[in-house]
Amino acid sequence: MTSRSIPRVERLTVYPVKSLDGLPREQAEITTGGNLRLDREYAIVDRPAREAYDPDAASPHRDYINGKRTAMVHRLWSSFDPESHTVTVRTTEDLNEETFSLDATEEFNRWLSEYFGCPVSLRREPIGGHPDHPKRGVSGPSVISTATLQEVASWFDYLDIETVRHRFRANIEVSGVSAFWEDRLYADHGEAVAFRIGDVQFQGVEPCERCVVPTRDPDTGEERGDFRQRFIRKRRETRPEWLDSNRFDHDFRLRVITDVPESEIGEMIETGDRAEIVGTSPISRANSRHT
Repeated sequence: MTSRSIPRVERLTVYPVKSLDGLPREQAEITTGGNLRLDREYAIVDRPAREAYDPDAASPHRDYINGKRTAMVHRLWSSFDPESHTVTVRTTEDLNEETFSLDATEEFNRWLSEYFGCPVSLRREPIGGHPDHPKRGVSGPSVISTATLQEVASWFDYLDIETVRHRFRANIEVSGVSAFWEDRLYADHGEAVAFRIGDVQFQGVEPCERCVVPTRDPDTGEERGDFRQRFIRKRRETRPEWLDSNRFDHDFRLRVITDVPESEIGEMIETGDRAEIVGTSPISRANSRHT
């Protein structure tokens, strides 16, 4: 087996502010919430900071200002500095950059409220972050292969692999495998696929159901009306013969959602780490953080 045929972590990306730009990492720690440290630690919500947040009464999807809700988030450019704990932002209409501290968010909240035209604020969840799929009870990092991104880019004459990365926003990208390798990381309902990255154990749960976000230009928010239909058609045409899971119930799915056992809290994964599938087992409290 050559080095090119060994599955390895090609890229690690976290998204410190949900729906804003990613931060490349050479290594990432598994938090007590099961996510990668810094990933979606902050989210923009449609309420002033002074308004109390009741997690039992609120709907996370209703509160978030994200790409599912408004294309305006695509016209924001951001850069996060983990050392100074600051975020630098600008818009596509105004190229003047401004930098804000995340230790005291009042100024950034005012800037965001002015941009979105309504009172918004940052909400921080240092443990577990703001996962894309809270109702499913999983918050682990998402996985996709480099070959999958290349394949999807080849379906559209206006896309390249970097743009596809921005549209699908995965945490872990694996090279040395064929397109749609990540579809091996989930099984039927009630089951999970155990796999390792380096020495860290993960459980693949399900393929990610896509929303409107991948259909839009990640820089302008402009939606291409042909994207969804063409994606579905090409996904169906290239569906691997071995893919036989009742979780894959339609073709507008890409990227795999994972869960992380409690035993892996505090462990590190790094670019270059080898990825290896272990096997399929029932999901239970005995082997997972969640049912």
